[in-house]
Amino acid sequence: MAFLTRCLDAVRSPFSNLGSVRTATKRAGGTVKNNGHSPGKRLGVKKFSDQYVIPGNIIVRQRGSLFHPGPHVKMGRDHTIYAIAPGFVRFYKEKWMRGERRFVGLVLERGDVLPRNLADRGRSRYCGLVNLKNLQSPIHSA
Repeated sequence: MAFLTRCLDAVRSPFSNLGSVRTATKRAGGTVKNNGHSPGKRLGVKKFSDQYVIPGNIIVRQRGSLFHPGPHVKMGRDHTIYAIAPGFVRFYKEKWMRGERRFVGLVLERGDVLPRNLADRGRSRYCGLVNLKNLQSPIHSA
């Protein structure tokens, strides 16, 4: 009788000709190629127009030269633009070859504009030389 029931069960089972069926014991997972992203580099404009900066303040962090240095600012080796004199930040555009170029510069008085009109106003008074001992910050002197 036992032999007969085993034969009947084998006929009813859909997997009778396959033998035993293996089921998954672990969840299927794909491969991971780029997991663990690096943190952002915090690029962008750090000091905006009309903000007062002192020498050494970073104005723009960038990859490539989106902004070019104007008066009283310099560009570092990673294209960071920083101040070399105290003053107020100005962003402006100038014609360059067939297009325009964006520049960042510093003016010494709050109302000044860039590019500076050399015929009317002459050269900037710093001309590359800054005496840091005689500086009066407009933020602290008010």
